[in-house]
Amino acid sequence: MKIRLAGLRVNAGLSQDDVASELHVSKSTVGKWENYKTSPTATQLQKLCELYHCTLNDVFIPTQLSKESDNL
Repeated sequence: MKIRLAGLRVNAGLSQDDVASELHVSKSTVGKWENYKTSPTATQLQKLCELYHCTLNDVFIPTQLSKESDNL
C-alpha cells in the first residue's frame, strides 16, 4: 500500500503547517509522513481523514494503482 497524504492535503487546501497545528505535531513530522519516513498513529490518521475530508480507502491506494497513476 502506498499512502498519498501529500496529495490529499493539497486537495484539502491545507499547508503542512496547518496540519501540524491541528494535530499538535511539528511540520517536519507531517513531512516525514508524506515522504514515507514515518507513519501517523491510528488516531492521527483518523484526524487526517477528517481534515482532508476523505476515508481511509482514499488514503491507502494499492501499489499497482499508484504506479499507474504516476505514469499519467
